[in-house]
Amino acid sequence: MHAISIRRSRRERSRRTGRFFDGTTLWFCFAGLLIAAPLGLRCEEMPFDGARETSVVQETQKQVPAQEVIFGGLVSYGNYKIFAGGTDCKLYTAGVEYDRHSWGYMLKARVDYVGEILPVVLLWEPDKADIWGNPKSTSHHIVPGLGISPIGARWIWRDGKAVKPYLLAKGGMLFFTEKVISTQASYQSFSLQSSMGLQVRLNPRVDLRLGLFGDFHFSNGFAVPVNPGLDVMNASLGISYHLGVPPGR
Repeated sequence: MHAISIRRSRRERSRRTGRFFDGTTLWFCFAGLLIAAPLGLRCEEMPFDGARETSVVQETQKQVPAQEVIFGGLVSYGNYKIFAGGTDCKLYTAGVEYDRHSWGYMLKARVDYVGEILPVVLLWEPDKADIWGNPKSTSHHIVPGLGISPIGARWIWRDGKAVKPYLLAKGGMLFFTEKVISTQASYQSFSLQSSMGLQVRLNPRVDLRLGLFGDFHFSNGFAVPVNPGLDVMNASLGISYHLGVPPGR
């Protein structure tokens, strides 16, 4: 009897152990599936999400045009008579220029819209001059002013390269605190700038602009009986910051 009772107790323990093992195994398997399923889905979706993200970035790069903000200025080193008669003057400016790729390509150059604000304009001119702008004194003084050029274009070659030649033209207005070049002039003048030079990459977002040669003309456009004005040769220097996606990325 004792042996029979021992065998019965062993059978019951084995049944309980089997039920416990079966239930525990099922719960662990179920919990494992719950944990593994999201991980598996995530692993399967990663290439799709990554590809989609890459395509979105590429599409964004295509849709957003190249844009730059240039902080710089110019210094004149001589003047000549082309469209105006003023002489013995020097011009200094500092301001902010905005460039945006707006007009496609021409002659293998990217064509950008250009707009500029010049909060600093300094004209070094003779103390006395005749109505045409010819100096009548060897002494000089500085006349402060400001300028704006809302209309302009830039042609830039080798887009995306480390060294990029450019050619630009800008038109606008200058405003001085007194009549300049001539006593018969006005306080405001029309301006026209042209320049050629190089942009040299410093890092993916920043370029150095070197204006090797430029011409800055301003005059009254015959708003007064005479048209006193000035043409100066100049060199310019600036720092260009690329907005949005850096070039070449």
